[in-house]
This record gives sequence, C-alpha cells and structure tokens, in this order.
Amino acid sequence: ERNIPIDISAGKLLEWLISRRHCERTWQDNVLVVRTKINNAIQDMPEHEGIVKLVTGTYINYFHCHKIVSILEKTEANSKNLFGRYGSQRMKDWKEIIRLYEKDNLYLAEAAQILIRNINYEIPSLKKQINKLDQTKRDLEKNIAESKKSEIIAQSEFDTLCKNLGITGQGIKKELAERIDVLPKIYDTIVKKCQALSNVITFYEAFALFTLGGKSDRGCVPIIQYVIEKGNTTTYEWIYGEVPDSIVEPLLKHTQTDVEESSSIDFGDTDDYLSSLNNSNNVNDNIEFDFNTDDSVFISNKSGNIDEDISLEESGIVVESISLKNGIATGNEALRILDNSKTRDEFIDQLLELEAFLKLRLYELKNERHGHPNMSQIQESSTILQLSSLDSIQNMLDNVQIVLSAILDNQVQHLHRIKHSHR
Repeated sequence: ERNIPIDISAGKLLEWLISRRHCERTWQDNVLVVRTKINNAIQDMPEHEGIVKLVTGTYINYFHCHKIVSILEKTEANSKNLFGRYGSQRMKDWKEIIRLYEKDNLYLAEAAQILIRNINYEIPSLKKQINKLDQTKRDLEKNIAESKKSEIIAQSEFDTLCKNLGITGQGIKKELAERIDVLPKIYDTIVKKCQALSNVITFYEAFALFTLGGKSDRGCVPIIQYVIEKGNTTTYEWIYGEVPDSIVEPLLKHTQTDVEESSSIDFGDTDDYLSSLNNSNNVNDNIEFDFNTDDSVFISNKSGNIDEDISLEESGIVVESISLKNGIATGNEALRILDNSKTRDEFIDQLLELEAFLKLRLYELKNERHGHPNMSQIQESSTILQLSSLDSIQNMLDNVQIVLSAILDNQVQHLHRIKHSHR
C-alpha cells in the first residue's frame, strides 16, 4: 500500500507534506542554517571541473550536495582511513549538510517549494519567452524572404537599367563617363535622319501659307530646318547666326573629379603682380599725351581741362565696334543644339508638332475618301498640296517618327540627364 501513487495537486504539495507531518512547519528556519553551512563550505573547494560547473551561478540544493560528495569521494580519496571514513574537513562539511537536509525531511520541503515556483512562475515565463522567440524567428524568416525578393527585384531593375544605358554595371561611374562621350555620335546620327524631313517641312509650310495666308520669318519649325541645313552646331551659332571664334564649354559634373585630381597650375606670385599694377597706376597720374595733330592739340592731366570741341575725325582716332560676346561661346551657348536642354526640348516639340499635323492630315484625307469633301479647297492650293496622297503623307509621318524615336530613346534620354545632372 505504501507504493500506491497519490494524486496531489502540485500547488498544494508543500501543504500536503506539512499536513501529513512529513515536514515541519518551521522548515524555512532550518533551511537558513543549511544555507549558511553551504556558503561556508563553498569557500574551501578543490579545483575540479565538475564542482565548478555545479557551484557557478546555481542555487545549490540537496541534490547538488549529493553530486558534490560523489566528486569529493574521488578528490579526497587519500584522506580515507582504515575504517572507511574520510579525514578531510571538506567531506565532513558536506556530509553534515546532507544530514541536516535529511533531518525532518527538510530537503522534501525545499524541493516542493522549488517545484511549485517552477510550475507557477518559471515554466510559464519560459513558455512565453519561447513563444516570443518563435514569433521573432518567424518574423525574421519572413523579412529574409522579403529581402531576398526585394534583392532579386532590385537586381533585375539594376540589370535592366544597365542594359538600357549600355553598360555592364561593374564600374558604373567610369562606364557612364565613357557612354556620355558617345552622345555626339548619336546626335550626328539623328542629324542624318533629319535630312529626310526636308519635304515634310516644305509640305507643312505650304499648308500653313495656304491656310493662314502668311509665312513666319523663321519658318514653321525653325530649329529642325536649321539642323537640316547647318547640322548640330553650337547654340551660340543658332542664336547669333555666326560661328564663334572660341568655345568654352561648361565644366560638367562627371569631369570635375578628374580636374580636381589633376595637379594644380602654379601661376606665380600674384601678390607681386598686383603690387606692380598698383605702382603703375600711381605713375600714370602725370603722363602727358600729345596726339601731334595739325591743330597742335595738347591735353594734359595736370591742368584737368579738356577741349570738348575736338572731333574724333580731327584727332585721327578710330573707334571700332566691339561685339558684345567677343565671339566667345560660353555656358549653355557653348553646348550643341541637341545637347542644350532648352533647344533640345524645342527640337522635340517641333517634331511633335509635325507628327500631330501629319496625323491630322491623314485623318482628313481618309474622310475625303469616304465622301467628306471638307478639304476640297486644297485643289486651289499649290502643287505640293494637290499631289499629296495617303501614301506620301504616311511616308512623311514615318520619317518624323523615326527621328522622334531616336531623340526620345530611353538610353539617349538617360545619358543626357546624367551628363547634365547637378549631382
């Protein structure tokens, strides 16, 4: 009957042990005596790996004491006498601790208290911590999956953009700088394609002249007409109608690094130079000018009196007109027409204007074929308008769209923005 199991609630185990007189009600006072002896015994322990693991950061209880004694039986074997008893004080201290634990089943009360604390507090806390860590793990795994997905998307977009720019993506800055140098060749190709737009412009101007009764001084699409005739010249030449004597292109961002890294130029001692200029200004205060004219005109800075009746013709002085720009193209005026953002946009706008006109003309001609004589007045117009047909206008539209697709190509636009970016 003593071996029959008894179902006892874990929370009431300690109360049951005390009520059945297995443990004393004053067991907590007795435990304090045992704890004091354990603290004293720990101060004198042999160097053993097993003991170090047991006593480090652990609440030593009855079961730990038995493990310590089993280790001491090996380390203190030399102190064993003929009667099988140990002469070591360490062994005596720990055996005394075990004896006090077993007196009045003190170890049962302490073990019951530890069990209740673990069930009520430690285990639920550990479960919550485990659940929290599991949730954190799932969130991190989800983030890893999303990050990998984002990485794949970003890599795909990067590869696509590099492909559009015509680079491999290995040395982006260097490759982009090399690609930007290709822009002039691309613009030259666009200029060649513009040659096919001459008849389009002629047709457009004839139509505008017929419908509006007048013609603009610079034509309907002046930039396109200019590019066809002169090519992709500087903006300066487009504005002023003359070739600049010299061109000073603006320093672009992608070339500034190379300039900054290059060695600096020594201009000499500028302080001495400025000082010499100041001295020369002081010397000129008393200079007399004799133009040696027939009327013996004499002008002196000493008197400060100037004869205002002297004419430029009599004095022999010839004043030459000086150009405002001095023939030097600087800033945006030094850029080519298709490379200058402003003139480039105007060029594109005029291409779109031609495209819209031709599409509308196609629509009108198709309506005429279906019995809508709203454009019969064209018969009274010029020959080029009378001879126009669906096929010829469609061919003109195709030529315009070819130039448009070339200038609006994604790669060309990307390179243009990169070249003129302020970053």
